[in-house]
Amino acid sequence: MQLTAAELQKRHELEGAPDPFPSLGEATSKPKRVVQVPTDADSQMDFPTLATSAPAAAAPKSAWGSDAGPRIKATVKSTPVITDYFTVTQAELPAKDGKQTSVGEAMKQVMAKYRVRIEASTNQSRQTTFHMKGETQKDLDKAKRHLLAALSPVVTLILNAPASTIAAIIGPKGATLKKVRDATGVKVDIPPKDGTPNGNASETNGTTTPLPGDEEEEVMVPVTIIGPRPLALEAQGMLNEIIASRPSQRTQKVRDIPAHILPFILTCRNHFMEESQGYYVDLALNKPEREITVSGDREGVVRVAETIKATIEVFKTSITNLKISLPKRQHRLLTGKAVDDILAQSKCLVEVASPEDPSDEVTVWGSAVDLPTGLGAVMTKANSQFIHEFPLPGPVAVSKQLLTYMARIDFEATLAADHPDVSIFTPSPATIAQASVLNIDIAGEKSAVDAVIKQISQFIGKVFGATREVSIDWLIHRVIQGKNAKKLKQFHEVHNVQVFFPPESSEQSEVLLVYDPLSPSASPSPVEKGKHLDYVVEELLKMAKEFADRWHETVVGQGGTTLNAIIGEDTTLSIKVGAEVGDASDEDVILVRGASVDVDRAVKEISKVVEDAKNDAIVSSYSIEFDIDREYVGRVVGAQGSGVNKLRDSLGVKTRRKKRQARRRKATHQKSRVKITGRKENAEEAKKRILSQVERLADETFEVLKIPNQYHAQLIGQSGRYAIRLEENYGVKITFPRSSGENGEGKTREQLKPDEVLIKGGKRGVASAKSELLDALEFEKENNKVLTFDVPTRSVSRILGKGGASILEIKDVTGAQIDVDKTNDGIGSLTQITVRGTKDAINAAKTAILAIADQVGEETTTSLVIERKFHRNIIGAGGQGLKDLISRCGGPSDTKLQAGLVRFPRQDEASDEVRLRGEPKLVNKVKEELEKIVATLRDRVVLAVEVPASQHRNLIGRGGQHLNDLQNRTGVQVQFPGSRSYNQFGDPENASEMADVDPANIVKVSGARKACEAAVEELKTNVKPAAPEVMTAIVSVPLKYHHAISQQGHFFRTLPSSPAAPPQNGSTTARIDDSEDAPSIEIHWQVAENYLDAEEGDSEWTLKGNDAAGLERAQSLIQEAIAQAAAMTCVGFLTLPDRSAFPRIVGSKGSNVARLRNETGADITVGRENSTIIIIAAKEAILKQTSSGRPPRH
Repeated sequence: MQLTAAELQKRHELEGAPDPFPSLGEATSKPKRVVQVPTDADSQMDFPTLATSAPAAAAPKSAWGSDAGPRIKATVKSTPVITDYFTVTQAELPAKDGKQTSVGEAMKQVMAKYRVRIEASTNQSRQTTFHMKGETQKDLDKAKRHLLAALSPVVTLILNAPASTIAAIIGPKGATLKKVRDATGVKVDIPPKDGTPNGNASETNGTTTPLPGDEEEEVMVPVTIIGPRPLALEAQGMLNEIIASRPSQRTQKVRDIPAHILPFILTCRNHFMEESQGYYVDLALNKPEREITVSGDREGVVRVAETIKATIEVFKTSITNLKISLPKRQHRLLTGKAVDDILAQSKCLVEVASPEDPSDEVTVWGSAVDLPTGLGAVMTKANSQFIHEFPLPGPVAVSKQLLTYMARIDFEATLAADHPDVSIFTPSPATIAQASVLNIDIAGEKSAVDAVIKQISQFIGKVFGATREVSIDWLIHRVIQGKNAKKLKQFHEVHNVQVFFPPESSEQSEVLLVYDPLSPSASPSPVEKGKHLDYVVEELLKMAKEFADRWHETVVGQGGTTLNAIIGEDTTLSIKVGAEVGDASDEDVILVRGASVDVDRAVKEISKVVEDAKNDAIVSSYSIEFDIDREYVGRVVGAQGSGVNKLRDSLGVKTRRKKRQARRRKATHQKSRVKITGRKENAEEAKKRILSQVERLADETFEVLKIPNQYHAQLIGQSGRYAIRLEENYGVKITFPRSSGENGEGKTREQLKPDEVLIKGGKRGVASAKSELLDALEFEKENNKVLTFDVPTRSVSRILGKGGASILEIKDVTGAQIDVDKTNDGIGSLTQITVRGTKDAINAAKTAILAIADQVGEETTTSLVIERKFHRNIIGAGGQGLKDLISRCGGPSDTKLQAGLVRFPRQDEASDEVRLRGEPKLVNKVKEELEKIVATLRDRVVLAVEVPASQHRNLIGRGGQHLNDLQNRTGVQVQFPGSRSYNQFGDPENASEMADVDPANIVKVSGARKACEAAVEELKTNVKPAAPEVMTAIVSVPLKYHHAISQQGHFFRTLPSSPAAPPQNGSTTARIDDSEDAPSIEIHWQVAENYLDAEEGDSEWTLKGNDAAGLERAQSLIQEAIAQAAAMTCVGFLTLPDRSAFPRIVGSKGSNVARLRNETGADITVGRENSTIIIIAAKEAILKQTSSGRPPRH
C-alpha cells in the first residue's frame, strides 16, 4: 500500500520533521529539526509529545535513488529573511478562564495574521524562547508585539512624571505620545491639568508660609500605562528617556539664618547665581522668617543651596562683634539706609536696640580685620547730622491726640516732602503707651532742622485746643462708619470737624475729633471750634444710642415674638425694655423680674440675642481700603461691572472705587483707591482676589509670532481644540488673525497681519506657550508640506474620476490631502492642484496625478443639437445604449474612462445641446454615429396594430425572447400596453382606424416606416384566430356531499377524462402465518351516523366545455359521485391497541386498503398519528366487515 509523506511521519511519530519526499515545485533545504517544548510539559493540549529524530540511515530512501532528495530542483526566487527572538518566562504567561494561555494557539494566530514564521523552544529554567523569521522588520515588530500581548499578562504601571515634563511627553499636537503608543501598542493615560496641581505652583515669592522640611520637590503627575508587561515596561522606558532629557524642577529652603549673618549672605547673591552653572535658579528672600528659597532646575538648586549653607558656616566662624554705647537719639542715624551704607563701606553690620528698649547699646558685626573700620564708619554716621528733640506741648493725653492727628493726616510725609534733607522720627506706639513726655526727633543740618521746628510749631499752634475725644464702645465703631459714612463726611464739610476712629485691632473706645486747621473755612476762634466739636460729639452719641435702641428692638423682636420666646409659657417673668422701666435717667435699661432661676435664664438669652446682633452688625460693616494702579481699574471692574458683580455674588461684599484728590507731588503711577465693605473675612478675600488679579495683569506680557498663514488651521486644531488646550495649560490668550480685510490686516481686536499670531498672558505662560506652538509649527512644516503644480484642464475630469473615485483612491493610498482649483470652471488650458502632507506622500500623489494626466492626449470639444425627446432612446436603459455607442466607435469600455466624453443636458436645463469632449478621432466618430441615430429617430413613425390582450404574453415570449427577436430582425421598437415607455411613443398615425378598438388590445410599433409596416404584418400573422364559443352546463350538488365528492380536488382533475376502470376483484386467501389459535386482539368499534352536523342546502356547479359529449360525461360522473356519497350513511371507528398491525392492514403500497375499497365501496382512512382507522360507507358494508366477530387478517 502506498503511503504519503505525512502518513509515514505519523507512523514513525515524526510529525513536524522535514518532508522526506518534497514536491518538484518546492525548494529543497537541509533538514532542520526544531523541537518546541511547551510551557507546561504535562499539557498535551498545547503541544503533543515529539519523538527524537531518527538516524539518517533509518530514514526512508528517496524514490529517485538518492538520499539527498530529488535530482530536479525548482527555481525559487530568494527573498531576504530577517530573524529576531525573545524569551518569555512561565510566570509571565497570562491566565484566561482559570487556564494558562496556550502558546500554540497564540503562535498560530500570529503566523496567520502576519507573514512570519515562529518557532518556540523551552529550556530547563522553563523559559520559552521564540525565534521569528520574516521578510520585513515591520512584520516582525508587529508579530512580536502581538505575540507578547497574547502571552503576557496585562499590567498597570504608574510612572510619576514631573509636571514640567508633561508637555514634552505629549509632544506637538500629541505626536510624541502617539509615537510611544504606536511603537508599543499600550494605553497611556495622563490626567488632565485640572486634576493635578500646577507644576508652576512651587514658585515662591518670599512671603508664603514655610512648609515642613527644607526641600519641596516638583509636583509629580501620575502617568498610567496599561498593557502587556514587556510592552508596558518598554513604554515606561521610552517615557523615562523623555523625562531624563528634560531637567526636573525643585524647591529648597535655607531656614533659620542668623540675623547678624543674613545681610552678609545677601551680598553674595551674584556668587550664588554663578554656582548654578547655567541651570535656571531663582532666589527669594523671606526676611521676617530669615530664610532664602531656592527654586528651579534640580541640579542648579542643589548646588546653590549647598553653597549658601557653606557660606553661612564660614560666616559663623569668621564674624565677631564689638559693642559700644551711644545716646538713644543717635540710634536714629544708624537704621534703614545707613545700615546698607556702613555694610558697603566697611563690610561690617551695625545693630541698635529697638526704640522700646531703654538700652543705648550698639553692636558692630564683622571680621576681626574689618571691625576697626566698621567702628569708625558707625561713629562717623552717628555724628554726621544734627539731632534735635522737639517736646510736644500739654498733658500726655493732649500730646497723644496731636501725634494721632499727625499720623492720620500723614503730616510726617508732608514734612519730608518739604524738607527732603531732614529725617523726622516720631515715637513708636510702645513708647507712646509708656512715656510721660513725648518727643519728635529731627535730624539734619541745623538750618534745615530749625525750619522743620518752625513748621511743626505753627501746625501745633493751629491744632492745639481743636481736638476732642469721645468714648464710644469700640464694638460699634465699624457699624457707625458703615451705616453713617455720608453723615461723617458731612461733619467735615459742614462743621469742619474730622472724625478719626482708632484701628479695630487696638480695641480702643476713644474717638478723636479734630477741628481741621488746614481747611480754608477754618475759624481761629476757640469758641467757634468748641461749638462745632460739641455738636459732633452730641451727634456721635446719638448714633451710638440708636444702635443701643436697635439692640432693644432685637430683644423685643417683630411684634414681641423674640421677647415672648424668652419669657416662655409657664413662667412668672416680667421683662420691661427701655422707657417701659420708668427710669428716665437711663433708657438703656432692661428690667427682668421673676424667680431667680428664670431671671438668670432670661438674662443669658437676652445677652446672647444682643451679642449675636452686635456681631452681625459688626461683621457686615467692616470696610477696607487699598490702592491699585489706575490702568488696571477697568479690567478689575470688568465689562458692565461684571468683575465687581462677581465678587458681590460670591462673597457678599460691596466694592467701589473712590476718587482721589490730586496731591502736590505727581505720582509716577496714578493710583485709584478701592473700598470693600462687608464681613471681614469676605472683604479680606475680595482684596486678596483683586490684588492677585492686579499682580497677574502686571505680570502680563504679549508676544507676536511670525507663522505663515497656511499653518494656522493645523495649529488651531479641529474646533479650536489645540489652541484651547494651550490656553488652558498655560493661562494665556492666543489670537490668530481672521479673514483679511481690504487693508490686508486681520479682522480682530488686535491689529494682526495674516502671518502673525498673538500670545498674551503671564511671562512664563507666554514663554511656554510660545515654545510649544513653535514646536508644533516645526512638526507641521515637516509633516504638512505644501506643493502646487499645474495639470492640463482637459485631464481634470479623468483625475477626479466618476464621483471623485480616482482622486479619493489617490488620497487613501498616499495619505496626502489634495485640493483641485475650481475657480476657473474649465476655462483656461491649465488647472492648479495643491497637495499637502509629508514629503513622501506629496511625491507619491504628484506622481499618480501626473500619470493620469499624461494618459489624456489632445482633446477637442464639439457639440450638436439633438431634440430632448430622443435623449432617452440614445442613452438607453441604465446608460447602456450610450456605452455601446462609444464602444462601437472604438472608445474605451471602462465607464470611468467614458465619463465626460458625451454630456447630455440635465433635465433642469432648457438646452438641447449635447457636448462631446475627447480625442479628435473618437469625438468625430461618436458625432457621426449620433447624427445617424438622430436621423433615423427623426424618420421614425408610430403605427398601431390590434392584438388581443390574451395573446400578448405569447407574442412577448418568456423573458421577452419573441419580442427581442422581432425587434432585432426588423429594427423597430414594439410597446405593449402597460410598459413604461408605452405613452412616450405618442399617438400612432393610424389612430383614427383604432378608434373603436379596446385600448388594451392596441400595440404600438415605432421605427422606420417600412420596418414598422413589416413588423405590423408579422404581428398580425402571429395572432391566432379566436377560440370557438364555450358550452356550459349547471349541476346542483348538496352542500353536505362536497367533501366526499371533491376528494381534496382529485375528482375535478379526473373530469375531462373517462373514469378509470375499477381494479379486478382479487380473491381473499389466507396467509401462511395465519393461525387459528392466534390470540384475539382487543379491538374497539364505534359506528356513528355520517353527515350528522353537515350543512343543508344545494350549490350550483358550472361546467364549461368545447363539446356537448364532454359536458354530458362530466355531468354523469358528478351524479354518480353524488349517489355514492349519499350511500355513505355511516362512519365506523376501528381502534387497535397499537400500530404494529398497520403495515399488514395497509399492504404493499396500499394494496390491501385499495382492495377493501373496491370490494365494499367504503372510504378507508388509516390514521398516521394514532391507532384509529376510519371507515365511511353504508351501514351494511361496515357490518359486513364485522360479521365474523373479529377483524379480518390481511
